[in-house]
Amino acid sequence: MSKKIYFSHDGGVDDLISLFLLLQMKEISLAGVSVMGADSYLQPAGAASRKIIDRFGVPNQLTVAYSNAKTAHPFPKEWRLDAYSENALPILNETGKITCQKASLPADEDLIQKLRDAKEPLTLLFTGPLSDLASALVKAPDIEPKIKELYWMGGTFLKRGNVMEPDSDGSQEWNAFWDPEAVKTVFDSQLKITMVALESTNKVPLTNEVRLTWAQNRRYPGLDFIGNSYAFVPELSLFETNSTYFLWDVLTTCLLADPSLGQTKEVFCDVSTAYPSAGKTYLTPEGRPVSLVYDVNREQFFDLILKLGKKAK
Repeated sequence: MSKKIYFSHDGGVDDLISLFLLLQMKEISLAGVSVMGADSYLQPAGAASRKIIDRFGVPNQLTVAYSNAKTAHPFPKEWRLDAYSENALPILNETGKITCQKASLPADEDLIQKLRDAKEPLTLLFTGPLSDLASALVKAPDIEPKIKELYWMGGTFLKRGNVMEPDSDGSQEWNAFWDPEAVKTVFDSQLKITMVALESTNKVPLTNEVRLTWAQNRRYPGLDFIGNSYAFVPELSLFETNSTYFLWDVLTTCLLADPSLGQTKEVFCDVSTAYPSAGKTYLTPEGRPVSLVYDVNREQFFDLILKLGKKAK
């Protein structure tokens, strides 16, 4: 029996690869897809999402909803530009047209509609900020029982996160920093949450060995797409502030499909919404429970990506 999910992403390379992988997973049935311009620019990220569905999925079975969420803490422009490169990949543009349609509703309202229409509760996969989920919960509190669980790539309990901005104390992870109030709204709900934090991905860095494996298998269209997509992510092995790219979103996606890839433990946590630590997720006995991924089977994870990449036609 397939797992029915709604996928919300924010248009980064990792997000778009996650969408590709979901389309290859026989145990996953996509009830909806939405995109936000957080780690991307919205229009190219939305177009790339629709082209991926056209090329590797079934275009007339899905639409892509565009988010209208805003932030006071935008991602660095240099990171967001990758969406334009993804959207220009030749493998996504052979036909010269986009068949998969843009949804008629904005992402938060699309999520509400999909949940209300579902015959059974949906699992939510969010690999970007939680803005649209928070908005949906505020607009339509009745949807909460329609959510089976939430898998979220976001937050960190490390002393330092991955945000280096003038209005940050450095303790935050970017998806939480983009919209701290949304994280607070979701944390204050009764949703069951599995959290993939920055530290959850320590065993899955993007290494030259991994890139070489994909390159050696580029005869498979799916692995050619993965390899070319991650070519937009610079190695910067000698650059201290961005020395390693980890497969944050892809790990979250694969764990949803196959929980045996990782181990989890229950922790109690909350989030700050106050300057300069807004978006900081922290452990506290008074906080809400989440299942935190703390260990991953690296070999099994990369084998799954290879298997799914070879499966794509």
